[in-house]
Amino acid sequence: MSNEEGIAGSGVGATRRSPRQGVGGSPVGSTLSIVLAVVAVIAGFLILRDLTADDSSSAGGSSDPVVTDVQPTTTFDSGVTTTIAVATTTTVPLVTEGATVVVANANTVGGSAGRMSESLADVGYNMGSPVNGTVTLDDSIVYYDPTNTAALGVAESVARSLGGVAVDVVPTPPPVENGSLDGAGVLLMLGNNEADKTLESLAQQAAAETTPDLGTSPPVAGGDVVAPTEPAADE
Repeated sequence: MSNEEGIAGSGVGATRRSPRQGVGGSPVGSTLSIVLAVVAVIAGFLILRDLTADDSSSAGGSSDPVVTDVQPTTTFDSGVTTTIAVATTTTVPLVTEGATVVVANANTVGGSAGRMSESLADVGYNMGSPVNGTVTLDDSIVYYDPTNTAALGVAESVARSLGGVAVDVVPTPPPVENGSLDGAGVLLMLGNNEADKTLESLAQQAAAETTPDLGTSPPVAGGDVVAPTEPAADE
């Protein structure tokens, strides 16, 4: 029996096919699997790289600077009340009612008590007749009768009108020629420093004295003392 007969007789209609050969003699199925695996690896790498890049950008890891145009904002709280303090100057009104004022000449300028009485009357004080004092003073002083409840307020106002002179209780007897105030509650002893000066000039002088003059030397101790003189008559 020949070889052909033996092969033909091994099975009815059976035909054996050789597997398909690829390049280099390897099976075609193996080559396709390798190609698909390589493509899958490359695709996975690309996807992973993109995901990593997105995570870096969202986390602020990008190397490119991010420029933002942010303007400062001011927030107002409607529930907060802001109070601004404003400096104000308060002028205390003069007390001119409740006591009669008498001006006594306690200086060397004749007629000055009468002229001061007219000036005080012009600003609203109730004035009595001017008199002569029994002493001579450089600085004026205002006396008040403590039995008159309104006298102190009027006396303090008269002192302010003259630029801020001293205020005290009237001595007994009062230092005037007849020794009596004749019912007046306030006595102004007009001294040399305020004699024949207007109320406006006395106010300006008092304001100037509140600012010290650094160029003025203090008085020398032991200097000459001027002896008091008799007050001038106020007729």
